[in-house]
Amino acid sequence: MMIIGVDYHPSFQAIAFFMEETGECGEQELNHSDGQAEKFYRDLKQRGICVRVGMEATGYSRWFERLLAELGFEVWMGDPAEIKAKRVKKQKFDREDARLLLRLMRENNFPQIWVPGPENRDLRQLLWHRHRLVQMRTRIMNQLQALAMNEGYRWKKKLFSEQGRAQLEKLALAPWASRRRQDLLELLDRMNPSIEELSKAVEREARKRPEVLRLMTHPGVGPITALAYVLIIGTPARFPRGKQIGTYVGMIPSEDSSAGKQRLGHISKQGNSLLRFLLVEAAQAAARIHPDWRRRCMHLAMRRHKSIAKVAMGRRLAIRLYWMWRNGCGYSQSLEFGSYAGQLGIVHGGK
Repeated sequence: MMIIGVDYHPSFQAIAFFMEETGECGEQELNHSDGQAEKFYRDLKQRGICVRVGMEATGYSRWFERLLAELGFEVWMGDPAEIKAKRVKKQKFDREDARLLLRLMRENNFPQIWVPGPENRDLRQLLWHRHRLVQMRTRIMNQLQALAMNEGYRWKKKLFSEQGRAQLEKLALAPWASRRRQDLLELLDRMNPSIEELSKAVEREARKRPEVLRLMTHPGVGPITALAYVLIIGTPARFPRGKQIGTYVGMIPSEDSSAGKQRLGHISKQGNSLLRFLLVEAAQAAARIHPDWRRRCMHLAMRRHKSIAKVAMGRRLAIRLYWMWRNGCGYSQSLEFGSYAGQLGIVHGGK
């Protein structure tokens, strides 16, 4: 078997390889644009060599992963943070990184991570596409609000009703301001049907998955949040404890403590930004419609700050959804706040 450590870049890759049968080893740089990298791996397949490739999790590598899957090569995807921690020398360049990956694979010390399948990744594109279009629509709506406010009208949400839009179109504006209003309204009219279509596609995909429907029983959690949670977490078996979900999503504070002094900073933001955003939005929705969530959120906001309370409730929601998924149960009152909420037990002096 040939073991290959790959330091991947969008335009090229540096590799270090080792043949277990012969002890042959070497290093090489392979360009992507001229097909050199693809030819190298296809030649290995034609020669009948079994190959194991190790690389850090990175972006812009979908085509390379598809190529390796097509050739039937084994792929190990590594955690970049753990790989960096295993670097001994204070030297970092492409070939040295490839050597490090090769060494970790040969020593059975390679920090492998879970890799989603092709269907999972494609559905994530659906969620990201809808999310970006909604962000673009929000910017367009904010610009229309600014045009109205500059003319002395503050209609807020009423601006986008039929009556509010008619009033906006009747405003007497300067030539270029009028052109801007017209273009923004046309963009808004084109984006609304696209977002509606993508939202229906998300709902269809959510109905196909029992675990997503189960998570949707929680207050404030809709098909978008539930589907994103299932796709990004993958499987609850990856995490032995619910607290690890908060770390994975990046919703725990960064820490720089020493000499008995604890120093906590902002949240780490090391996880998926889309899931983090959706969890905070869903937690705010739950606080609006559920009295227990509203009470806890207001209590945290008074103790700390409103923004901190939002993130804390989002993290709590992530853990709650994890236990619902892992235990295969829908939402119930027994899942409310507290380790023993909803459970019978011995109280002070009781039997």
